[in-house]
Amino acid sequence: MKDAPAEPTGTTTGPAELPTNPPNGRTAGVDWAKDDHIVAVVDSTGTAIDRFTVPHTGTGLAELTRHLAQAGCAEVAIERPDGPVVAELLEAGLTVVVISPNQLKNLRSRYGSAGNKDDRFDAYVLADTLRTDRARLRPLVPDSPATVTLRGTCRARKDLVGHRVALANQLRAHLQTALPAAVGLFADLDSPISLRFLHRFDCQDRADWLSVKRLAAWLASVGYCGRVDPAVLHARLTAAPRGLTGSDGATQAHITRVLLAVLTRPTRTSSRRCRARVPYIRRSSSWTAAAKIISARPVVPSVAGWLRQSAVPPPVCRRDSGRGCSTTSPSPPRSTAC
Repeated sequence: MKDAPAEPTGTTTGPAELPTNPPNGRTAGVDWAKDDHIVAVVDSTGTAIDRFTVPHTGTGLAELTRHLAQAGCAEVAIERPDGPVVAELLEAGLTVVVISPNQLKNLRSRYGSAGNKDDRFDAYVLADTLRTDRARLRPLVPDSPATVTLRGTCRARKDLVGHRVALANQLRAHLQTALPAAVGLFADLDSPISLRFLHRFDCQDRADWLSVKRLAAWLASVGYCGRVDPAVLHARLTAAPRGLTGSDGATQAHITRVLLAVLTRPTRTSSRRCRARVPYIRRSSSWTAAAKIISARPVVPSVAGWLRQSAVPPPVCRRDSGRGCSTTSPSPPRSTAC
């Protein structure tokens, strides 16, 4: 397995099956942790014949595979399908079987445990389950490099989207007290036009300066698409509960600006870099290989649609540059809300 990726992400649904009996009659379980890993080895009768702990370092992982080889163990059960530990086990030629944390939690009751988390006991349960439940377990089959890349990209995107949603929710909760009128003024609080409004009118005192004419002039200056009439928007401002004013309002405005800085600056930089990389990624061999994966295994619908798009990068609404919302082709769903 020398060609395995550094951190493989595998699937447990491959065609391979475990042999009826484990090699040498021994199985191991690894309770994975951030700083160190606890290992248990059991024999054909389910008796723990070896227990040891290795640190999460390069030397420690090398000691893990060396110790397992000395114990005559060729099969290892673990709770996760990726990471440096799995990579080291696969590179050493060991068979890795994934038993999910939810399965492990239910398996504890089989051994009479009180249900409390115990790393040493979990390592034993993993090893013994690999011994007794072999018919329903499947060895980990490492994915191809293209699949690993695709999974990592999708996971990173999901984490970044979750981070952005959390920041938007934090901003919304803050504005409920500081400036309630800004929360429901536009379709989405984190839309480009809404964030521009908050950059310019970050407190109730500044929002009070607006009239219908002034609001219309400001909207025109930032290239608002005009979906909602300025008079309607101004009515929403005046009908909403009033926010904090004076020194309290100024203090809350500083917090608003900090949240806006965190929410917008990384996004704009990342968006420019991502748009610049799209043509290169789609010309690469990994992109072609990843597209073939669509027909071979299930993929999240949004990712599948993204991969099936043509080689032309998705159009970007020019609203952010203040030149209006017109594009030569349909805008992506996220940029349609003003």
